[in-house]
Amino acid sequence: MESALAKQVYDKLLSVYGPQKCFLEHMTPFQLLVATILSAQCTDKRVNMVTRDLFKRWPDAEAFANCGREELEQAIFTCGFYRAKADHILKASKAIVEQFHGELPGTMEGLLELPGVGRKTANVVLGDALGQPGFPVDTHVRRLAGLIGLSASSDPEVIESDVCSVMPPETWAQFSHLLIVHGRTRCPANRPDCPGCELARLCRHTKAVQSAGKQSAPKKTVRASAKKTSKPVAKKKVTNKAASTGRTAKKTTSKSGTGS
Repeated sequence: MESALAKQVYDKLLSVYGPQKCFLEHMTPFQLLVATILSAQCTDKRVNMVTRDLFKRWPDAEAFANCGREELEQAIFTCGFYRAKADHILKASKAIVEQFHGELPGTMEGLLELPGVGRKTANVVLGDALGQPGFPVDTHVRRLAGLIGLSASSDPEVIESDVCSVMPPETWAQFSHLLIVHGRTRCPANRPDCPGCELARLCRHTKAVQSAGKQSAPKKTVRASAKKTSKPVAKKKVTNKAASTGRTAKKTTSKSGTGS
């Protein structure tokens, strides 16, 4: 990928939406970790509704490590996949308490040691809570990266590598937020607004659609014109000839009958 494209996309989105921040509400890095785990296959809006009460009951890793599984499952039920998410939160909390003395690891390597924590979750925590470079690749980022041409891969780790290799580290977290908000507002899945898209001049997908439309339009017009002009005329000529023959035959038969 050319670095110029990534920078142009970043600058354009920043001018359209302005600086963005993490959509998940949190007070501490650990709370963001929990919120990110809950956000899998769930909207940020729903997660924020759940965590407002959740973090009042269990504000830190030690509190979560000592809470009951069933009680936690009931509290996060509406986020979906509540059993798996509760298991990840409980195991991660216990690992933080027992292995990291109650402090959330501050590196990618340390975060990945926690049960249920992958690169996306680790990048969210690094970029939005710990002030370190992090480029989270969620479903919006992965989809737009392919459409725009930021990466030729659908693998989140490859996309992360492609973008981070050409963009300054201080832009990574912000770039992810900008792609997410653009994906939600202008380019949602299955119904992107390509004609009104601010990235139309840069987007590989939009260019391909426009190019295909220009190439196919003349062919459709010629075919439609041929159908309208040739077939009705030919049909009319055959019909008139048949009618003329019919009238002649009828006249001859009539005369023959009168003569007899």
